[in-house]
Amino acid sequence: MLSSFEKIWLRHEILRRPDGQSLLFIDRHFLHEGSFNAFAQLAERGAAVAHPNRCTAVADHYAPTRATLPEPAIADMLDRLTQNTTRHAIPLAGWQHPDQGIVHVIGPERGLTLPGLTIVCGDSHTSTHGALGAIGFGIGASEVAHVLTTQTLWQKPPRLMRITVAGRLGPGITAKDLALCIITQLGADGARGHALEYAGPAVRALSMEGRLTLCNLSIECGARCGLVAPDETTFAYLRGRPHAPPDFDRACADWATLPTDPGARFDREETIDAATIAPTITWGTSPEDALPITATIPDPAHIPNPARAAHASEALAYMGLTPGQPLTSVRIDRVFIGSCTNSRIEDLRLAAAVLAGRTARVPGLVSPGSARVKQQAEQEGLARIFTDAGLAWGLPGCSMCVGMNGDQVAPGQRCASTTNRNFRGRQGPGARTHLMSPAMAAAAAITGHLTDVRPLLTGRT
Repeated sequence: MLSSFEKIWLRHEILRRPDGQSLLFIDRHFLHEGSFNAFAQLAERGAAVAHPNRCTAVADHYAPTRATLPEPAIADMLDRLTQNTTRHAIPLAGWQHPDQGIVHVIGPERGLTLPGLTIVCGDSHTSTHGALGAIGFGIGASEVAHVLTTQTLWQKPPRLMRITVAGRLGPGITAKDLALCIITQLGADGARGHALEYAGPAVRALSMEGRLTLCNLSIECGARCGLVAPDETTFAYLRGRPHAPPDFDRACADWATLPTDPGARFDREETIDAATIAPTITWGTSPEDALPITATIPDPAHIPNPARAAHASEALAYMGLTPGQPLTSVRIDRVFIGSCTNSRIEDLRLAAAVLAGRTARVPGLVSPGSARVKQQAEQEGLARIFTDAGLAWGLPGCSMCVGMNGDQVAPGQRCASTTNRNFRGRQGPGARTHLMSPAMAAAAAITGHLTDVRPLLTGRT
């Protein structure tokens, strides 16, 4: 009896060394501007790319989202990606290309991400692709070079953890809330060394966009990757995608063999009751620093674990928050809706449902995850809702998630953000980030403070 992860792993295992390391064949290799170090290694060795057709490059981290022309330093990064991919005949969706967007958005969107594949990228949030029943994980620069030249990678099989989410999520509760709840329960390192499989009725009820959000955040609790076994939701999402298999029904029959067998063993099992999850938001400087919006800021003096108490004290000092302060009393300075976590069409629809006919009290930016998401959002009138509310409608890219393209939160400012990390300085030096769902970010934009979105959604979804 095998888990879904084990089935995919064994299909790709070329050999296993006595020390337990497996040589895996890699089906899909995604690249972006940060891959320049790996290309430099190839140049030093005079090496060629083994399978350019199994690679896809995209401009996302440095792609300007609010400028018609990039700044010189950013333009240099974009040019280097173009030069490297051209030299090695690797397909590139460069800045302003019709297929450009965030790598973890366009992979599923174009059908490049498929069940049963092994997928790597020099980016930690490659775990996103597991939502379609693939094994996806981030790799370092030397590993990127290894995959480019051999289409293989040495990896140690991770331990297996299954997270079963029982019941159903309540109204206004999203995959982002579920993910933050899981991270809080496990801790930032709680799943270290594990591959996560998400299961249970609440997970099966998620749309593909919701599953992508859930798997995207797997890395934030220390997991190597996250996976949802493929099912009819997966097949329906992929049908008709540009890179879907030509014999789609035959492919579906194969993918249907991938779900975990009854009786398969996991190294660890966790269960969460979906009914207990409320809109969730972070208060500190780690994704595990999260609480229901109805809660108050924790008091480090009441945290029994000394290391955890010290972290909380330092986080509160950085965030400018007071123990016992209601989360709903925390005022914000700006909003960001976007990133590989929450920039797909479903995310934008949910934010627009909150914002329609209302006016934001603080400035904000909405950055779609891809050029195709941007086009669809404009056709559906979502972009107009954002701009009518007073938010800026940007171009596709990672944007303010990590601030590499120039979009940053000013020092000391507080941002309601749909991104995946709230580390110190993540969105800019001195920036204070609160992670939340697109609906919660939209609610914060309207009220000017952290707020429970549920009353604002009444009659709208």
